[in-house]
Amino acid sequence: MPPKLAALAATGLVLASACATGPGPSGAVLYRQNCVSCHGTDGAGDGPMAADLALPPADLRGLTAANGGVFPAERVMATIHGYRGKDDAALMPEFGPVRHGPPLIWTAPDGREIPTPPALLALAEHIETLQDRPTPARQ
Repeated sequence: MPPKLAALAATGLVLASACATGPGPSGAVLYRQNCVSCHGTDGAGDGPMAADLALPPADLRGLTAANGGVFPAERVMATIHGYRGKDDAALMPEFGPVRHGPPLIWTAPDGREIPTPPALLALAEHIETLQDRPTPARQ
């Protein structure tokens, strides 16, 4: 390959790699950046800012139990995304970073396909990991 062509190809590869977008932050990272201050590290609602809020933050650990044993992913994402609470300053703030990026198609339990920002999906998946595990029944 002629030197000029090789240099041009190398420049193209460098530019392409600089423009490529890798995966965004993990759900755990997003949770630490956006949620821990109110909801606490394990989702108990006991973060360092919790006492300063007009309404206590939700304890995220019992969402699955309160929803018949099924994690309410759509409701969680809607709350984070800002569909609920936009007009009530005491509820969830709106988080811009979880709304960016080309959407992925998330399939709701009822079969609807919903374009969803990848960061929002990652954050909801992390919150699902915080759920209390049922205690096995003793016999």
